[in-house]
Amino acid sequence: MRDCLVLAGPTDEIYSPAGMDLLTDVERERAANFRHECDRRDFVAAHLLVRRCAAKITGVPEDRLTLLQHCDHCGPGHGRPYLAEVPELGVSLSHSHGYVCAAAGPGRIGVDAEHVPAGPLDKSLASHALAPSERPLVRDNEALIRLWVRKEALIKRGELTLDGLRTTDLSALPLEGSSLPRAGEEPRRLEWDGRHLLEWRTDSCVAVCAVTDRPAVLG
Repeated sequence: MRDCLVLAGPTDEIYSPAGMDLLTDVERERAANFRHECDRRDFVAAHLLVRRCAAKITGVPEDRLTLLQHCDHCGPGHGRPYLAEVPELGVSLSHSHGYVCAAAGPGRIGVDAEHVPAGPLDKSLASHALAPSERPLVRDNEALIRLWVRKEALIKRGELTLDGLRTTDLSALPLEGSSLPRAGEEPRRLEWDGRHLLEWRTDSCVAVCAVTDRPAVLG
């Protein structure tokens, strides 16, 4: 199996009404529950993209991959995703404000995308998410969301919980520079405690981070 693969792009380039046929009944029901059409399209596009990502890794056609989710507390229907046909393959997906991303590969996988809000620093989110040693490093929402997506990706890998955000210290990772690499530029590659990070920022102000066990390639 190759190293990890990450795919990403605007929802409008990935969403397809015909793609609904690839989704399970549970996924279609969840999609129908979104109040806003833009959010529904984001959800569908992300669930299509993770299948495409896994298909490129495994060689199994997208229409033969069944995406399931299971929560340790609530049971099936949501929680960490996996593929019924290749449950040993790590997969993850995320969507935010018209942009979707997905990752697949060996080992644990986590990917997150979050919109960087305009305006002054969100102090409420900062107090919830940052470890004491991280706080002096974060002066704006750009840096705050950069740290947030890193930690959210760790949550999706199953090695961090929301309750542990303030006790997880990522201050050793660089935050310098006014922005992450933009779409079309070479993404930033970092290593932290044996994990590989791949991160970038879109022109629509969405910050993205994938955390993998093996080096990842952005397709």
